[in-house]
Amino acid sequence: MPNPAMQTILNHAASKAREAGVFGPIRLEGGDAGMLVCEAKASAAPAQYRVFEEGGKLWVSLVTADRWLSESIESELVETGDKLEELLEDELVDLGYDEGTLSFEHFRSEDKLFTFRSPLPVDLKSGDTAKSAQVATTCLLAYEQCFRNLGDMEDDGEE
Repeated sequence: MPNPAMQTILNHAASKAREAGVFGPIRLEGGDAGMLVCEAKASAAPAQYRVFEEGGKLWVSLVTADRWLSESIESELVETGDKLEELLEDELVDLGYDEGTLSFEHFRSEDKLFTFRSPLPVDLKSGDTAKSAQVATTCLLAYEQCFRNLGDMEDDGEE
């Protein structure tokens, strides 16, 4: 059974994600802390945006099993010379977020998912669930806005 604080955070983020209308299907999955899963809406290959707790930290991520999709994102970053941290920061600022930039990790997980993820600057032990929920929501929406424009995350149907 998910812990009550995480359930509140995930429910808030799910509600705001639905209101934004920028994702495909949105669902909450079980587990100790639970996880919010938002399908990428127009990606050339299946991909998910996620909010979850791991190792005492709250994370936002983009995951895909498709190597080609992950490589298309990486290639665009290399070709343009853009830094993912800066692109994320631009989207966060546009959303009124002033907590600073997010760091990120990029790797292939044990379950064979190509993963871009960022730890969120919240203290889950502080008891400030409202602030954690707002940060999670803002960072989830910034991830979507940032990655939508990279690689083949927004499939235009052309070959």
